[in-house]
Amino acid sequence: MSLAVTGAGARASHLPSSLAAASPRPRLLAVSPCLRRPHGHLASPPAADCRRRLRVRMARTESSGVAVGFRAPEFELPEPLTGNLWTLDDFEGNPTLLVMFICNHCPFVKHLKKDIAKLTSFYMEKGLGAVAISSNSVRTHPQDGPEQMAEEAKLFKYPFPYLYDESQEVAKAFGAVCTPEFYLFKKDGRRPFELFYHGQFDDSRPSNNLPVTGRDLSRAIDCALSGQELPFVQKPSVGCNIKWYP
Repeated sequence: MSLAVTGAGARASHLPSSLAAASPRPRLLAVSPCLRRPHGHLASPPAADCRRRLRVRMARTESSGVAVGFRAPEFELPEPLTGNLWTLDDFEGNPTLLVMFICNHCPFVKHLKKDIAKLTSFYMEKGLGAVAISSNSVRTHPQDGPEQMAEEAKLFKYPFPYLYDESQEVAKAFGAVCTPEFYLFKKDGRRPFELFYHGQFDDSRPSNNLPVTGRDLSRAIDCALSGQELPFVQKPSVGCNIKWYP
């Protein structure tokens, strides 16, 4: 069963005042599961066990490779929170559509979660359609599984559907490579959605001490809704690489 989304159905919210307002080589950060104490255990695992465990590497990755004018791919994905299926056609009544690739565990996503919810809620009242998709492998990152996604959507009161791309085919169709990654589409009348903006939320990162403002994405949405061209150069989004199945 599919549900239609329109701006009128979004939760009411007030946008913070801050919202009114050459690529480096990927850096690999080794993350050992032994650095964190397992849930429900009082003691950390022995050091010998730690050395034998697989070390999962997170690559700091930039969005790239998708040109403005790219047509939004068709999709049909489940929403773990409700069990509903969502398709691209469910957003036919919206003049603009924001597709976000996110996940639960990525520190770059965690850094923005509350502000993503605020920004999208504000613009959904103005006609923006919005959807988030998680495509990560649950073999290496079970915390990104559908049950945990449902809890996350409820905890952060996401005003948009948070969908599970188990096969990872939708991420591949969009050309997504990192989380978070933002695709803003717009359309004229009955024409298909075409990519208008594929860039960052703002300049803030988990470690650079800059405030989260949502400036870049909010300016892009304002332009898309008002029919104006972007007055600034798009900067790529930066985040964790999508965790692909082998």
